[in-house]
Amino acid sequence: MTVAPSGPTFSVREIPFSHYGSWLSVSPVVAEHTWADDLHLVSHRNGMHPVLRFTPPADAEVTARPALLSWHDRHGRVEVTYAGPDTLRLRGRGAGLRISAAAATLTPFSGTYLYDDPVDSAFVFTSYETGRRYRATVLTGAAEAVGTQALGTAARGLVLPADRPWEVAIEEYATARRPYAADTDFDDLVAAADADFTAFVEAVAPWRGPATPAAELAGYVLWSATVAPAGFVTRPATLMSKHWMNKVWSWDHCFNALALAAGRTDLARHQFHLPFDHQDPAGALPDSVTHSEVLHNFVKPPVHGWAWRQLRRRSGRTVPRAELVEVYERLTRWTTFWLDHRRAPGRRLPHYQHGNDSGWDNATTFDDDRVIEAPDLAALLVTQVECLAELAAELDRPAEAARWADVAGEVRDALLGELWTGERFTARSARTGASRSSTSLLDLMPIVLGETLPAGVAATLARRLEAHLTEHGLATEPLDSPHHVADGYWRGPIWAPATVLIEDGLRRAGHVALADEVSRRFRLLCERSGFAENFDAKTGAGLRDRAYTWTASGYLLLAGDDRRRRG
Repeated sequence: MTVAPSGPTFSVREIPFSHYGSWLSVSPVVAEHTWADDLHLVSHRNGMHPVLRFTPPADAEVTARPALLSWHDRHGRVEVTYAGPDTLRLRGRGAGLRISAAAATLTPFSGTYLYDDPVDSAFVFTSYETGRRYRATVLTGAAEAVGTQALGTAARGLVLPADRPWEVAIEEYATARRPYAADTDFDDLVAAADADFTAFVEAVAPWRGPATPAAELAGYVLWSATVAPAGFVTRPATLMSKHWMNKVWSWDHCFNALALAAGRTDLARHQFHLPFDHQDPAGALPDSVTHSEVLHNFVKPPVHGWAWRQLRRRSGRTVPRAELVEVYERLTRWTTFWLDHRRAPGRRLPHYQHGNDSGWDNATTFDDDRVIEAPDLAALLVTQVECLAELAAELDRPAEAARWADVAGEVRDALLGELWTGERFTARSARTGASRSSTSLLDLMPIVLGETLPAGVAATLARRLEAHLTEHGLATEPLDSPHHVADGYWRGPIWAPATVLIEDGLRRAGHVALADEVSRRFRLLCERSGFAENFDAKTGAGLRDRAYTWTASGYLLLAGDDRRRRG
């Protein structure tokens, strides 16, 4: 008997099949921009590594829902579900399957070894790339093993026949564990995964309905990309993707935290704090965190004061004093990094050292000079310092509150006095002081200051933003710019974080109609094109990594806000 799982259907070429808490996924995507013919069991420990290849009958059609993946043809079907974060269950009825090592060659430093375990008669694949074992236990039926104990280049795997029913469990683990016991029926596992996903999406998008047709799929992208603590990942973490962008970058995490805030408050809190667990002695956040590495070669922008304000508002919870103190101290160190280590002598404004520091890696703002005082950085820092002043007052530290208020005023005055020309914001070389304007959307990001911007400045920014607004949303480079590149990363495509920040700033600055339009177009874009890392501003096609969580979060934030405004 096959259960009828609920939830959205999706293409595994776009979105991997995974489970909340798991470091595994099933997908044909085996490397950056690389799709295999067959689905693979992919592990995200130590990077992104295809470990096992699943080869079904020829011409089998793949169907995926949150709790069940299946291949089926006119003869039968193979089904896959999760029995917890580190275990898959597979079964076949009238259809066979070949499970083989993804790497054809075993060397002393790479590849996969296969042996049959005399302890429990299971078959175990060991992977140099992940540093883990993958045990296949045949629960019903029989399997023919190929290439056990083979070295060098050889076929290694199991063949499960089509002429009899079969079921297999595959576990990822470190060195040893008890023999696998199938104490839960396959259909019950599907039902349990279904219930877990349904509870998650009900928590993060209780407002969903016919007017928000992408909400459940957005919820699945977040649910399935969340991993359990392991390695340098100190908390439950929503990775940016379970494709090749399988990290937590130190501004991406904020948007996921906000999408989770109202319904999964504790998980949202973990998202906010995770990069702060790796602050360096200077107070800087890492560029990124993943299972086996923490990178500090770049930083990301100080969006965290803005995010903390939003997080509190969206969660609606009372924050314990101890947590307020922790947030205050962590934001203080992060802010002091920018003030003490990223301001050149005699300068009032901090600078980026490369476009990567801004998160807008190759925006045209950085074309002539990489080390610049940028308007978005100053505006975000003002917001963060204002947040610190509010927290200090809340913690009964009036002297510190006054000091932070003074710093916010100083940086705001410098932003408006040194980078505002009367018609636009410019960037300025941190070394020479030479100013340069660009056509990048980055130069308009001070709209994030919202109601604290002078009305005339906000109106000018709103007018300039309209030039970036395409049929599908805000292009990072205008369509008529000579620098616009359709798949140019931050030189043309539409991105979720810029959209969310600008929509919020416009709304708080009183430009509500434009904010509504920005929101509407981005939501329609996601409903048509999914949750890609970014989108072609001319066609709306999804680009790069196609299962990106901050895009899903951006949709949930804008769609949920729209539903609430409509009552």
